[in-house]
Amino acid sequence: MLVIKMEFCINFRINFVEMKKNVLISGGTGFVGKNLTDLLVKKGYSVSILSRNLKQNTEDITYYKWDISNHYIDENAVLNADFIIHLAGENIAEKRWTAKRKTEIIESREQSIQLIYNVLKKNNKKLEVFISASGIGIYGAVNGSAICTEETLPANDFLGITCQKWEAAADTIESLGIRTVKIRTGLVLGKEDGFLNKLTPIFKLKLGSALGSGKQYMPWIHINDLCAIYLEALSNTKMKGAYNAAIADDITNSIFSETLAKIYGYSIWLPNVPAFLIKIAMGEMSKIILTGRRVSSEKVEKLGFKFQFKSLELALRDCLEK
Repeated sequence: MLVIKMEFCINFRINFVEMKKNVLISGGTGFVGKNLTDLLVKKGYSVSILSRNLKQNTEDITYYKWDISNHYIDENAVLNADFIIHLAGENIAEKRWTAKRKTEIIESREQSIQLIYNVLKKNNKKLEVFISASGIGIYGAVNGSAICTEETLPANDFLGITCQKWEAAADTIESLGIRTVKIRTGLVLGKEDGFLNKLTPIFKLKLGSALGSGKQYMPWIHINDLCAIYLEALSNTKMKGAYNAAIADDITNSIFSETLAKIYGYSIWLPNVPAFLIKIAMGEMSKIILTGRRVSSEKVEKLGFKFQFKSLELALRDCLEK
């Protein structure tokens, strides 16, 4: 009798593990990917991660090799997946935008999706959903008060073109009859990483100030809310197409800077950093921080999604206070 019970328990555990839905993440070792992986595991998913450097597998996470530059991907990663979340792509803000760097940024997004597409098409593999990261940069490097919705026409500057090509690559997956979602992400706030990681050392020293005019809008989102939107896209079959993932408020660079200074216990006393100095230091890439646009989050909220953090101060305190 004891043997029968033990066999039942073992079989139950094996079947339970096999029943777990698998989410394949590209770019899973980055800031967003790590937080998303933690959430998915907590929610009972198994996670696979495409990586250039293989790591030791765990009970819940399996690593697969891929090499975009050499057009290689372990097909088993795709074939074993129920869902794919595509986060991979060269960091837009990491290096100056030389002609070579611009090509790398665009190709890293197009070619990585092409690798996945080839495996899906070759094997007639169906997914429950393909979710691709995108950016609010699709609306362009501009300054203006107009609110951008998912229906707003894309811009024709570098940011706009990059996001258009990124989303067009994702649309090839949709052409295979797979539900496809594109998450247009704002500035992501998180703990000990991401956008804040570059600002906090200066503000801790009470040397923070606004950048340029300070009037440029800064659509932002807490990492927890961004991961929750991806989680929503996995299960909500009504989600298709593009969605803005940013808080719909009127936060400008000046307001953001003042709020960050407040958390460190002081009021900004330094003048704004002149735009021309930022342009000298960053070149064309300075458009990322010297321009901004307002965006609407109405489309995702109409689905019933509720943001946990809609107050910038509360979001910053959650990220920075221990």
